[in-house]
Amino acid sequence: MIPIMLLVGIICFLLIHLTPGNPAELMLGPHADVTSIEALTKKMGYDQPIHVQLVKWFSMVLQGDFGVSVYSRKPVISTIARRAEASFIIALGATFFFSIFGILIGIISAKKRNSWLDQASMTLSLTLASMPSFWIGLNLMLIFSATLNWLPSSGYPGVLGTGDITNLRYLILPCLTIAIPSSGLIARLTRSFVIDILSMDYVTTARSKGLRESVVIIKHVLRNALIPVVAVIGTYFAEIMSLSVVVETVFNVPGVGRLVVESILQRDYPTLQALLMIIAGLYVIINFLCDIIYAILDPRIQYD
Repeated sequence: MIPIMLLVGIICFLLIHLTPGNPAELMLGPHADVTSIEALTKKMGYDQPIHVQLVKWFSMVLQGDFGVSVYSRKPVISTIARRAEASFIIALGATFFFSIFGILIGIISAKKRNSWLDQASMTLSLTLASMPSFWIGLNLMLIFSATLNWLPSSGYPGVLGTGDITNLRYLILPCLTIAIPSSGLIARLTRSFVIDILSMDYVTTARSKGLRESVVIIKHVLRNALIPVVAVIGTYFAEIMSLSVVVETVFNVPGVGRLVVESILQRDYPTLQALLMIIAGLYVIINFLCDIIYAILDPRIQYD
């Protein structure tokens, strides 16, 4: 994990600093004189050699300091922290929804293999997986907000700041927007793995012992089928982070996804570097947790 994060940090730093544009000029505005721009550039350290800037930045990161935002003039960590709540809840809720729905649909389809229910559920899954997220979001907004008036159409007042847990209703539609296409893919994967395991000898043995079908499915089939599914769910985290940019824009949610786009457009180097490092770190940690879950699901897996 440490070498990966070190390599990610170096690549992100070099890519961002090699792009055209001067943050000092952006901060001072288009009417700033050359003297002021050069003075601010020197103060921010952007006039130093790039390897010196890299070492200085890494030393700050190790202390938990990502610097000050070029645009807001506030600490980067506090800027990200204000946006992280919405994105974290959306990612967690979307993962919960598409995992539950996808696994349930996959198990039912596998049990009713080649039946009309199996064909219908797999056709629906493939259709959902093919839908673009922004189109799903707009239709959910039209149905549940504009027509039925059940859920808010945009915004997010927050829960931690207001203490009102009912504000979570603002994020139900964004969560579903990401979960709907993802659940279709999880359903197809689960169905394939469950069908393979149902033909195994130990499943036949379990049934011959008189165990209830629900016990056979949960204890013997599902536990083994979930190992590759968990791997796919873990890798979906990166896709959720990319989809959050679209979803947060459609529903006007102040999250990390929109902050990434804003930082790129504003040439806010410190904020963008911190976001890339945090997202990469979360991705590495989630894959590490998936490795641990493998060992829990299958005791035969051991790590030396």
